[in-house]
Amino acid sequence: VREEHEDERDVAVAVPRTLRVAAAFSWRTLVVAGLVMAVLWGIARLTIVIMPVAIALTVTVLLEPLVSWMRRRLHFPSSLAATVGLLVFFAAVAGALSQAAAELIQQVPQLATQAAEGFRALLDAILHNEFLQNGPLKIDTTVLTAAAEQLRSELVNWLNSNKETLATGALSITSSVGTLATSGLTMLFCLFFFLKEGRSIWLWCVRLLPAPARVPVHESAIRGWATFGSYVRTQIQVAAIDAIGIALGAFFLGVPLAIPIGVITFFAAFVPILGALTSGVIAVLVAAVNGGLTKAIIMLLVVQQVESNILQPFMMSNAVSLHPVAVMLVITAGSAIAGIAGAIFSVPIAAFINATVMYLHGYDPMPELAT
Repeated sequence: VREEHEDERDVAVAVPRTLRVAAAFSWRTLVVAGLVMAVLWGIARLTIVIMPVAIALTVTVLLEPLVSWMRRRLHFPSSLAATVGLLVFFAAVAGALSQAAAELIQQVPQLATQAAEGFRALLDAILHNEFLQNGPLKIDTTVLTAAAEQLRSELVNWLNSNKETLATGALSITSSVGTLATSGLTMLFCLFFFLKEGRSIWLWCVRLLPAPARVPVHESAIRGWATFGSYVRTQIQVAAIDAIGIALGAFFLGVPLAIPIGVITFFAAFVPILGALTSGVIAVLVAAVNGGLTKAIIMLLVVQQVESNILQPFMMSNAVSLHPVAVMLVITAGSAIAGIAGAIFSVPIAAFINATVMYLHGYDPMPELAT
């Protein structure tokens, strides 16, 4: 037995230390990667449960200050304060939808057609530009024109065949009416209890952890929750300002469909980077078909670029500490896992994790929250 142990030690010594470290690091990395993949697989399969909870948490962040104020200042019981918070949420959603939903559903097909015509107008203005044909470059635009015409034709045909889908696409996010009702009831149920006794629920979860881990987890989660709330509130402000700015810009430029453009811009802004880009392209294309290249350029430079390069970076810099590259990668991963919902919630989740991990590694991003 002693000889066998000596042989094993000899073999271990014969393996270079660098290789031993690399092997140890590799198998641990594989275990962690397997655990992450299992969690992501479970999330993808439980979207019908996770998404209502995520929406409830997002709305809780917005309504929590109001509910806390009613408890402290008006001395409302927890149940009454949570009920009033739910009624405020219903009133806000109903008010927003009642003003724009009918017009949006009616005009989205027209908006899609206008965008396709704007795309054609911009291509014609570029491809038939005299500077390109007769300038120093003397570019032959025949092939480009044919390709652009084919692309425009395919785009118009697709839009014409999918008008009803585009008009009612927001209603088909879930697979059926029953699924939509189930998700809605789950969200409202969770929202009520998060508002009523969210802190008690969280403390119960913390007490399930080993005693040495309770305080670090609790303190780090407080930072993550504060970052999550800051992101959600700032994103709503950016979406509202962006939507109002683009709608007013379209109105003063004489571009039709200003309200649908504003509504689409508001909801698209919740998908960071990609949403603002998509809504901006639609606004520019509609401006191009109704006002020509000049109005399209004004819409692009004055409205869209001001929001993308000044407003959003300035407001978001104080909300989260994520590099734009990290944001893009997180959005891509989230959309691959859970589609549009993953793209919407991936950034606030990443912001929560970022603040939590920073605290656990010894850096407190919010020292004012120290208890």
